[in-house]
Amino acid sequence: MGIFGKKKTAEAPANGFAVTLGDGITYKIARTVDCLGDSCPRPQLMTKKAVREVNSGDVVEVVLDNPTSVEALPPMCGELVATHLETVKDARCWKVYIRKD
Repeated sequence: MGIFGKKKTAEAPANGFAVTLGDGITYKIARTVDCLGDSCPRPQLMTKKAVREVNSGDVVEVVLDNPTSVEALPPMCGELVATHLETVKDARCWKVYIRKD
């Protein structure tokens, strides 16, 4: 156990999970990144790692509750060679969907 508690797994396979976004298209989620309770820059670093590891065309779901990180992820997509598909506000968090180009 580290100074700040138990180390979280950076990302987890989505196991065939799919989501239908506002454009009406259903996307299969290749990886989910759990950033609940994390503050900048950890969500950005974990997202970069996940997008780097998936294949072109795969969608990464980032779950977070830090408003600053939510705002930072979409502009970061250009540097990741990825597309921000949508940000969805859930009851206790946001879910950001990013597709690797």
